[in-house]
Amino acid sequence: MVQKAKILLVDDRPENLLALEAILSALDQTLVRASSGEEALKALLTDDFAVILLDVQMPGMDGFETAAHIKRRERTRDIPIIFLTAINHGPHHTFRGYAAGAVDYISKPFDPWVLRAKVSVFVDLYMKNCQLREQAALLRLQLEGGANGGQGSQSAGLLAELSARLAAVEEQAEALSKQLDDDSADAAAVATAAHLERKLTGLRRALDALEPGTGATPSLPSQN
Repeated sequence: MVQKAKILLVDDRPENLLALEAILSALDQTLVRASSGEEALKALLTDDFAVILLDVQMPGMDGFETAAHIKRRERTRDIPIIFLTAINHGPHHTFRGYAAGAVDYISKPFDPWVLRAKVSVFVDLYMKNCQLREQAALLRLQLEGGANGGQGSQSAGLLAELSARLAAVEEQAEALSKQLDDDSADAAAVATAAHLERKLTGLRRALDALEPGTGATPSLPSQN
């Protein structure tokens, strides 16, 4: 069973959180509520999230300050943040949102379809990265088995299974990249997809090096 991605919704108004849940429920992912910046930072201590939808105007710690804390933490700094705001103070206000680390800045009222489509892209990227980490873990097991003399039919079977699973991820990543190109998606999403493809390429090379007769020494790609 494929584990669902978690999406963090941060807004001090319950009706806004309810509206976001209604819009994003069609994605069939796990939606987590936070009614303040402090509550959002607590949730980020224990759970991994595909994307954060963050309201700008909140009492106490506002969206900009919350984003600054998120980006300072090594665990959470790479999570995409989409700012949502009911006000528009012009280019300077928008620039402040991007400077705080947002990948997008959307003014309310927003088009539900557009918001759902944007969130869907980052969920897809997150899921592909999770699959890639899983393939890397299996590859490390294969490498350790080889180092300990564990070659044989069992190792060959694991290698074949890993190659097939990696091929499926590669195919999905290629389709996602084409979709991003066709839709003229956000630069941050395109850059994340390109980073994912580079890691897939490194993992494929390491896997190919394990094939009998190559004589190569495989090295795993970085998981950053």
